[in-house]
Amino acid sequence: MHYAQLLFPDFSLILIGYLLCRYTALNRPVWQAAEALVYFFLFPVLLFQSIVRTPLDLGAASGLMAAGLVTGLGGIAMSYALPYLPWLGRRIDRRDHAASAQVAFRFNSFIGLALAERLAGAQGLQLIAVLIGVCVPLFNVAAVWPMARHGERGFLGEVVRNPLIIATASGLAFNLAGFSIPDWATPTVSRIGAASIALGLMAAGAGMQFQSLARGKALGVGVLTIRHLLTPLLAWGVARAFGLGHAESLMLLTFAALPTASSCYVLAARMGYNGPYVAGLVTLSTLLGMLSLPFALGLIGQV
Repeated sequence: MHYAQLLFPDFSLILIGYLLCRYTALNRPVWQAAEALVYFFLFPVLLFQSIVRTPLDLGAASGLMAAGLVTGLGGIAMSYALPYLPWLGRRIDRRDHAASAQVAFRFNSFIGLALAERLAGAQGLQLIAVLIGVCVPLFNVAAVWPMARHGERGFLGEVVRNPLIIATASGLAFNLAGFSIPDWATPTVSRIGAASIALGLMAAGAGMQFQSLARGKALGVGVLTIRHLLTPLLAWGVARAFGLGHAESLMLLTFAALPTASSCYVLAARMGYNGPYVAGLVTLSTLLGMLSLPFALGLIGQV
């Protein structure tokens, strides 16, 4: 399978968003509003629908959930360890590391859901929605923890108010209770979900920034190596160790190789850290995703 060809439409939308934001009247304030619409409404609806659409067997999904947690914890541990590495730690500013550690393990959910549907249809959407539901709370805690003393709100508040967690938890509750979306509402909900993917990908492109990358090169190389090389390799090993099936392995490796979350720079800036530097890392991560995703998916045949 030519995974690079499958990924091209989604990264084309990212490029379109970047060009529209930089060279037309649809500038950054327009895309900030669009990003908020996707994050707080369109995207949660897609997550909810993806989970409710097909009856979920938690017993069958438990292996994927455990594999996702192990992979996520591995990424967090590697990220936290960077300042303590003897050959790298002395080159890393501890304050910049507190803001940038999240880049190594957080992920862009917009891109993840778009790719899941393209690679494995409705089953892929449900599987990656389960991974998102399991890992978003963990990753939010891990992202906020190093910066918590500078934030206005504790990390627990950040987690319980997250719209992705709310949508995932309610979707799981509806699914396990045997409920489903009424037939008359399905077309509307489906169109909302489709809009969230296209608009979310373009918003990710609009948010790319190339400034402030001259500083902290060692730290940048460290977190991006974890995000785009070490974590996919870890996921490949975890998939083999857990004996995951093809679809589960495909989604776990996709999940592990995704670009980092575009909201990383928002969180860093809000908590008093160097937002522009983190935004530069997010931009590089988005570009590196075009290499790490085909690399990770190419490992599927070896699982």
